[in-house]
Amino acid sequence: MADTAFQTQYRDEFISGFEVRQSLLRQAVTTDGEVKGNTYTFLVADSGSASATTRGVNGLIPARADNLTQTSATLAEWHDLVRRTSFNIYASQGDGRRIMQETTMGVLNRKIDADIIAALETGTLYAGTAAATMSLNLAMYGLAALGNNSVPVDGNVTCLITPAAYAYLMQTKEFANVEYTANKPFDGQPTSFRWAGINWIVHPNLSGKGTNAEKCIMFHKSAIGHGCDMQNIASVVGYDEEQDYSFARASAYMGSAKLQNTGIVIIRHDGSGFATTA
Repeated sequence: MADTAFQTQYRDEFISGFEVRQSLLRQAVTTDGEVKGNTYTFLVADSGSASATTRGVNGLIPARADNLTQTSATLAEWHDLVRRTSFNIYASQGDGRRIMQETTMGVLNRKIDADIIAALETGTLYAGTAAATMSLNLAMYGLAALGNNSVPVDGNVTCLITPAAYAYLMQTKEFANVEYTANKPFDGQPTSFRWAGINWIVHPNLSGKGTNAEKCIMFHKSAIGHGCDMQNIASVVGYDEEQDYSFARASAYMGSAKLQNTGIVIIRHDGSGFATTA
């Protein structure tokens, strides 16, 4: 015979599951563009690597045209819709409506990053020919590759790295030792930080994460365009009286495009040393 009848206690406040809920990359890319129906059109302008010339034998200065390139990002509509009946919300633990709204915005923000990463991965320049673990040399390799392409280190260069790459950086004296930097990385674990003139973003959803074929990406803001109808991004919460259910919907019209291949360098990284085992 049981001595007592135990009661189960349920906590009213819900605990968020582990997943990315915000876009980490939108601030790192160019989002300006000219709306053309279902596209955003970006204009890249330069001299076409022209060289200065002397006056011709006819006494005239030779004229040239600027190199003007228009690149369009095709917009597509992306949505996430979650729905729960009123009884489901009433009988379930936690604030059901708030859970729906938070998770649906998280889904849309992850799609924004995935869209940008897919465009970045169309870059064809690589730092080296084989995967290596993150180090000062590998970081400088990527920076030198951009420099050779006349990409300025003007505060707009970003490097996306995996958690494994960040773990190797933490063991690099030039990154963690106060003799080399004013940062104190062991005081916290930020998802974004600045070091060596580069904006670093630790992103958990880069291709190949946890393997010996991770893709870290160093790029300039002007190398990638993200078209998004910012005015019509929707986060809607509503209720249907006829069917007695609540819903939350997040929607956006967006698309990304590579603008300048020379401003993107893909760093092959071996992150298998920090892979988990069962």
